[in-house]
Amino acid sequence: MDKDDNQEKGETEDIRSCDPPSVDPNLSTETDNCSKAECQNNSGDQPSTDPEQAPTENGHEDSGEFVVTMLARGKLEEQGVGMMGSCPPLSITGTSEGAPTHRDEDVMAESWRQHRKHVFVLSEAGKPIYSRYGSEEALSSTMGVMMALVSFVQSSDNTIRSVYSDGHTVVFMQKGPLVLVSVSSSRQSEQQLRGELLYVYYQIVSMLTQASITRIFENKKNYDLRRLLAGSEKILDGLLNLVDSDPSFLLAAVHCLPLASSLRDSLSQILQKAITPNLVFSILIAKNQLLTIVQEKTVIEDARLEPADVHLLLNLIGASSAFQAGEIWTPICLPLFNPDCYFYAYISYLDPPECTVCLLLLSTDKEAFYAVAECKRRIEEAMLTQSSLSLIAKAHCYSVSQVGVSDLRHFMYKPFDIPDHHKQLTQFTSPEMEAPYSTEEERRRLLDLYRHMHGRIHSSSRPLKLIYHVAERETLLAWVTSKFELYTCFSPLVTKACAINAITKLLRWIKKEEDRLFIRYPPKYSTTPNPSKTHDKNE
Repeated sequence: MDKDDNQEKGETEDIRSCDPPSVDPNLSTETDNCSKAECQNNSGDQPSTDPEQAPTENGHEDSGEFVVTMLARGKLEEQGVGMMGSCPPLSITGTSEGAPTHRDEDVMAESWRQHRKHVFVLSEAGKPIYSRYGSEEALSSTMGVMMALVSFVQSSDNTIRSVYSDGHTVVFMQKGPLVLVSVSSSRQSEQQLRGELLYVYYQIVSMLTQASITRIFENKKNYDLRRLLAGSEKILDGLLNLVDSDPSFLLAAVHCLPLASSLRDSLSQILQKAITPNLVFSILIAKNQLLTIVQEKTVIEDARLEPADVHLLLNLIGASSAFQAGEIWTPICLPLFNPDCYFYAYISYLDPPECTVCLLLLSTDKEAFYAVAECKRRIEEAMLTQSSLSLIAKAHCYSVSQVGVSDLRHFMYKPFDIPDHHKQLTQFTSPEMEAPYSTEEERRRLLDLYRHMHGRIHSSSRPLKLIYHVAERETLLAWVTSKFELYTCFSPLVTKACAINAITKLLRWIKKEEDRLFIRYPPKYSTTPNPSKTHDKNE
């Protein structure tokens, strides 16, 4: 029996088992192209982001400007390879209407200090890159102090990882030339905060690629990376808002929309039939949850699509209403799949004006817009014939009452015993948060409890298998086995025996419903690569 003095009273534990960016003409990087799990480089014929002047070196544009310009300017239609339909710049549309922004906050005000969690990104030279609250210019001296602290520790051949003070945890993480810092007053573990910083880094890499960032700072150590990330601050803001509210990030898993297996299979078959050379991933998303994903066979053999890459794609799509305006063709890097190259993403909503069902097609061919758009047309026709959109519209997240277990208020379940686990996308399921967790404050409180349980279960110093936690307003039980990871929330008066018995019933219900809750057998297709569109890097 282990007792933690810092936990809530009564707890016991049972251990069993944007504006157009300007670019320095002296800084030039290559536009990388992603082919399967390798980097290929397409040279020469990439359209210029500025018809009059594009910084080049050996015929290659700056990949950072290319990405951000595609997102922010919306000039693809003008160039003949991109956006169909009217779409305002990302820097103008930004996040969803009504979403708060914090760029103009007074960093000297007490309200700024009271934020639950701050995140800062700076370069090794101390140049500010991003701040979650307040402008980077106003925080330049603060970030300079942070970098001075990092450098001081490094001068002793050591690395600063974290600082603990009364009520705050400060976590440092260095990734190449970038330094990321989290200052949190939450109960999250250092490991959890570090994971959130990693997501911020991955989001930046998804727009610029890791290779481009490295090349930029090799050429000029004090380069201001904000010039390439102009207009993307809202994407990073949206990511951190999701990290705070979506348990997908905590569990490192993707949430699938519960769907009749027959409907999910029919959608998968539609995607399987609408293919073109160099198409790698076909993904259907509805209500910010995964409907189905179809992958090219050889890609599955080379590497697995990680949940973090899917989370970044979902955040990118949800970060701006610009994606609802038409068909968009934009480069995107999947950092865990390959951090040094781009895929080319076709993004289009299938149910305007509601814009709840989104099609995402990823290709390795930068010139495949029209071929991929034809795939979308065939998918639309097939879904119309089968009335798929109306069936998807009726699909909803389920209520915990459907489980039929008394005293069970909520749960999160992440299976490990799925077919071909090592090549499958990691998934989890959970019901809607209902009373007494109907308000934002109560939902956050429950998620904080889950985070605390997760931190104890995955503690690097003393990992646990089972925790029974009695709090003032609820009782929680977390359990990790070789087959699943489970977090449950019960009413406060439930006994340990009753909770364990309830979990047995819950596991039976999940087993019965698994074909509706998860993608059990991810479909595949095979495309024939177009040899004229891929070049060796040395050519």
